[in-house]
Parts: sequence; structure tokens; C-alpha cells
Amino acid sequence: MKIRTILAFILVSAILAGCTSNTASLPKSDEQPGVEIPIEQRVEEPTEKEEEELAEEENKTEQEEEKEKETDSEIIEEPKEEPKEESKEEPKETPKEEQKPVQKPAKETSSLSNAKKSWWFKRNSDHLPPGAQSEIDLAKYDAYYLGNTKEKKIYLTFDEGYENGYTPKILDILKEHNVQAAFFVTKPYIKSQPDLVKRMVNEGHLVGNHSVSHPSLPDKNKEEVEYEILETARYFEEITGTPMPLFFRPPAGEYSERTLQITKDLGYKTIFWSMAYKDWDVNNQPGKQAAYEHIVQNHHPGAIILLHAVSSSNTEALGDMLKYLKDKGYTFASLNEL
Repeated sequence: MKIRTILAFILVSAILAGCTSNTASLPKSDEQPGVEIPIEQRVEEPTEKEEEELAEEENKTEQEEEKEKETDSEIIEEPKEEPKEESKEEPKETPKEEQKPVQKPAKETSSLSNAKKSWWFKRNSDHLPPGAQSEIDLAKYDAYYLGNTKEKKIYLTFDEGYENGYTPKILDILKEHNVQAAFFVTKPYIKSQPDLVKRMVNEGHLVGNHSVSHPSLPDKNKEEVEYEILETARYFEEITGTPMPLFFRPPAGEYSERTLQITKDLGYKTIFWSMAYKDWDVNNQPGKQAAYEHIVQNHHPGAIILLHAVSSSNTEALGDMLKYLKDKGYTFASLNEL
């Protein structure tokens, strides 16, 4: 027993001595002495910190990417406006002034006579339709100097090359007597008197074409004749907002077969006259009674009457003229009935 006790004591002493030396060699730590920290646990602590740092960096990167995306979208929006601007400019390639009006198929006019004619007619004292030039078949070219001669109808027309201050009064008289007339106007007249032209339209009168510059048409080539007519019509529509009626009065009554055909090809009817007198000279007016007597002596069924609106005599006599013709059983017809 003693021997066993001694051996056990020696063994315990030896163990205690070894533990003391091992404890002295370990580094200082808050951990309990004699308890070893597993390697896996030591690695986890720095890894979590790194993940937090990585997460912050990723966060920053995502924010920067969002900003970059926003910047990119602003840059992309600018060129999107360019196609819109180009599309707005497309209609400018075909301006209205360059568009050609619809015309009837043109007949070859170079082979037609261009001999200049001046309109004339022969009066009679029997109140019958007068004779007129017979050199050209007017019906072939949609040209008229008479209306319906089987009924007591009058076609009252005025030429307007410039304004002499009488047109407003003429319109007042026509309105008072409930009569519609036709006014043949030039482009300069439309340009200088847009309100009067609009009044003509609004009060039911027909406004016909009397050319741009009032030239002798046989002296013009085909393109120039077409311009004289089409430009007046274009400007009339620009000012009034309505198409110009397709009636044309040749300036000074001068024409040829060629110009009549060109006018017809443009879709127009040429309007001459069966009653007229020298009323255009503003410095040599015959007076109210002479103007009235002209109507009394020369009226006839189907008469196309030409008066110039610059005449003081016509203006003074107009009311009496209209009353006289109505008393004779005449009605006032439109050129649209031709």
C-alpha cells in the first residue's frame, strides 16, 4: 500500500509540473486557460468583416451604376427629337404654290391660229339678240356672248381692273334690288380691295377671272397665258378661302383660237358680251341719262351686259336700269346657268 501511495504521489507531481510549463508558454487571452480556439472559429471573424466591406463596396458600385444609367438616359433623349423635327420639314418639300391645279387634258394649240381678234357685235333696234363675229365657232371653245335667248333673262356683269370708289354703292344697289351679278376682277384689284371682293362673295355675286396684268393674250406664249389665269385664281382663293368660279373674260376683248383653246383646257368658259358702250373713260362720262337710255334701247332676251364699275354714269343710273328691266319682265340669271 505504501509503495502504491508513493508511486501515485510521484505521478501526480509529475503531471502538475508539466501543466505549469505548458501554461506559461501560451499567449495571453481572454479565453479560458487550457481551452484551445478551433481554427474554423478564428477564420470566421475576419471573413464577416470582409463581407461587410464588400457589401458596402457593392452598394456604392450599384449607386454609381444607377447614376450612370440616369446620365445615359438623358443623353439618349436628345437625339430622339431630331426625327420629329425632320418629319415637320417634310411638307415643305411640296409647297402649295408648286402644286399644279387639276386641268382638263390639253389639246395641241400650236397648230391653231393665233391671229388676234377683237370682240365685236352688231346692234339692232328690234330688241333681238345681236349678231357677232362669225370667224370662230365660239361653242367649240366654251365661249359665250349670249345666254338663254328663249326667255327674258339678263346676265349682268361688271369689269373691275381698279377701284374708282363706286363699287360699294353698286353693291348697295344690287342688294336693294335683290339682283346677283358677276364681277370680273384682276389680281391687282383683289390685292388692293380684298374686303370688297369678300363682300361680293358673301353677298352671292359671282367673281370671275380677268387675268393678272390685263394683257393682250394673243401676244403671250402658252405658259404666260396660263399664268395670267391660274395665278389670279390662286390668289383669289388665298384671299377669300373659296375657289374662283371658272369664268374668264379676255382683257380688252382680245383673243385668238389658240388662246380660247388654252382657256378651255384650263376648265374655263370664256365670257364675251352682247351689250356694252364706252363707259370706261372716267374723264369722259356720258351721264346718268345716257347710261339709262343704253339699256332702254338695247335690251334683249339672253343679254350678257358689260358695265365698267369705274363709271359714275353707270352707278347713278343702275337703280333705274334694274327697275326698268324688271318692269319689262326680265329676271337676272347667273352665268352658272350657261
